[in-house]
Amino acid sequence: MQMRYIIGVILLIFIMTITAYAQVQEKNLVGWWLFDNVKEETGNFGNIVLHGAKIEKGQLVVETGKWAHSLDYKGPDIEELSLVTWVSLDNYGKTNGSALTLDEVSTDQFCAIVWAEKVDRQWMPGSSHFRRTENFPKAVTEKDTGDMVNLVITYKLVGNLYEITGYRNGESLGSFKKGDSRTWEAGDAEAIWGKRHVNGLAGPGELNAHIEESRIYNVALTADEVKDLTVGGLAVEAQGKITTRWANIKSQ
Repeated sequence: MQMRYIIGVILLIFIMTITAYAQVQEKNLVGWWLFDNVKEETGNFGNIVLHGAKIEKGQLVVETGKWAHSLDYKGPDIEELSLVTWVSLDNYGKTNGSALTLDEVSTDQFCAIVWAEKVDRQWMPGSSHFRRTENFPKAVTEKDTGDMVNLVITYKLVGNLYEITGYRNGESLGSFKKGDSRTWEAGDAEAIWGKRHVNGLAGPGELNAHIEESRIYNVALTADEVKDLTVGGLAVEAQGKITTRWANIKSQ
């Protein structure tokens, strides 16, 4: 009887724990990288291709001249979107690279979480020809802490213009409206880390950082949803698996 009670308590704690994880827009998650290995968890993108970058202790490590991307997108069209990443910088120099980019393969059409392209020590929304780029009104000037920060940029269509909002550790960096509607389609989209964007295997920008996790949603997350984001805190049924993978269990 006592053993049944103990088992019951353990199961209850387990259920309460997993149901507490943030189920943020699960159905609109189109790209999800945990960096335990080269796999993309939703099955919408192909495996990560490493160009000198490495996966180490559950993180993607990018350096000057060493970057990575994930091609072969076969998910739904992306028009509204949210870029989400957890990143710690190893170098705070003005290197103009990206902690996460969504780019079109066939042409120069990208949105990105870019480091210090316009203003030293500030994250900004990068884009092709600055079509979707302004400085965030409440941008944070980073200090050399090496801390892991959660960065989110959302792109919500208001009429035919994007309302672009930035967040750092759940706090709003402000927003602006700029850029007409664009679409990233199956067979013509890639995710990039390190480089700001690429044409084939060449492109501008570098980043020296450890990246813990990245996500792309094909919806603009709300402020409350951004606050609910936790690293690894999402359940999905990835790549047609029968059982649900709980992503908080990272390899050590």
